[in-house]
Amino acid sequence: MAAGIGRALAVAAALFVSSGALAQEFPQRPVRLITGSPGGTSDFSARYIAQKLGERWRQQVVVDNRPAVGGIVAAEIVAKANPDGHTLIVSGISVHATAQHLIKRLPFDPLRDFAPVSNLTHSGIVIVVVPTLPAQNLREFIAYAKARTGGVNYASSVAGSSSHLAGELFNQLTGAGLVHIPYKGAGFSLTALMTAEVQSAFLATTTTNTQVKAGRLRALALLSEHRYPGMPEVPTAAEQGYAGLESYVWFGLFAPARTPPALVARINREVSAILRHPETLQAMLSQGAEPAPSSPEVFAAFVNSESAKWGRVIRAAKIELQ
Repeated sequence: MAAGIGRALAVAAALFVSSGALAQEFPQRPVRLITGSPGGTSDFSARYIAQKLGERWRQQVVVDNRPAVGGIVAAEIVAKANPDGHTLIVSGISVHATAQHLIKRLPFDPLRDFAPVSNLTHSGIVIVVVPTLPAQNLREFIAYAKARTGGVNYASSVAGSSSHLAGELFNQLTGAGLVHIPYKGAGFSLTALMTAEVQSAFLATTTTNTQVKAGRLRALALLSEHRYPGMPEVPTAAEQGYAGLESYVWFGLFAPARTPPALVARINREVSAILRHPETLQAMLSQGAEPAPSSPEVFAAFVNSESAKWGRVIRAAKIELQ
């Protein structure tokens, strides 16, 4: 028995040493950083991180956009990739926190098939309305929606998106009875709001910042724990007496599951250093997002909590996508 324990310890030690050696030697060739649609926050974050990592590693980091099926195709590629750190993904809430609750047959498990490396960015979701709507704050908006025959419409970027689910959570906690109108992207939903095709929307600060500052939309509340630095004049829902509405658009860096912990830690250190640099803060704020570095363990706990939270909202609203 002692001999068996000794052999097990020897194997564990060898694996630990080889894992550490791999982390030290990484990267040995160009790194592929997969993400979703070009032009969005995930794409900007991926390209920014790729450039900075390339400078640090003196190795090319190539951004590979795979926008098909809402990021599912991109995630499947990474889930099945060799876990050596050379294939990573910038992905977020729609794949890792909500997809498993919305889609019956996924080609991967969003929680088990990935190794969380670090959170990258948070964008607050803000409740915006057309300027002609007679509500100056959240309490007035809820009262107006409840009193209006047929309710108040709200736009989302697509059914099942964070902008849709934030509205469902809002309905569940306030009883406002808002009516969901899905569109085919954040740009389309913003246009619908700007033309008064709908009266309200739950959209990211990345999408609404410019229009709010120009007075073309009115921001009633930010669904975040704290005010957003790019829109400091907009109060949070909690400040207005409505706690529990926190909703974010977030993106993080993931590796395939079974990537050695030492290698995950090495990549995390590099990414965290980039995200904490003052230059990065300004670059991300210009896009309406905030850098949000975290340890792999903290990020994993966050992803799990987001999955549990939005799973409850989805089941209560009986939302299902084909």
